[in-house]
Amino acid sequence: MERTPYHFDIKVKTQYVEDQSNPDDSRYVFAYTITIKNDGDLPAQLVSRHWVITDANGETLEVKGQGVVGEQPYLKPGEEFEYTSGTVLATPVGSMQGTYHMKGDDGAKFDAMIPAFSLVEPGQLH
Repeated sequence: MERTPYHFDIKVKTQYVEDQSNPDDSRYVFAYTITIKNDGDLPAQLVSRHWVITDANGETLEVKGQGVVGEQPYLKPGEEFEYTSGTVLATPVGSMQGTYHMKGDDGAKFDAMIPAFSLVEPGQLH
């Protein structure tokens, strides 16, 4: 496989937000912190995002939008960008995955894959 000059490492940390959740109303709030690192050879800018959020009932929500948290970070090789956002589920367990749509300095457009990650209220899984 040919090596692309663009490579982004994406790491995710999740947290259940108990004080904003209300299980009696099927409201489970989760925060996630994402670190995007440019491990490639060329700079690129995060232009937009596409999330697929799925709860334990199999209900899926797709979210598309410009940038992340109001920004469109430009990352040179070796640079990182970290942000925290959140989502609300109707179940205590769910998952998220998606893509960041990127644009390189040379005009190349490509997707950086966000690996699937779980959202779990503490005590739900053994």
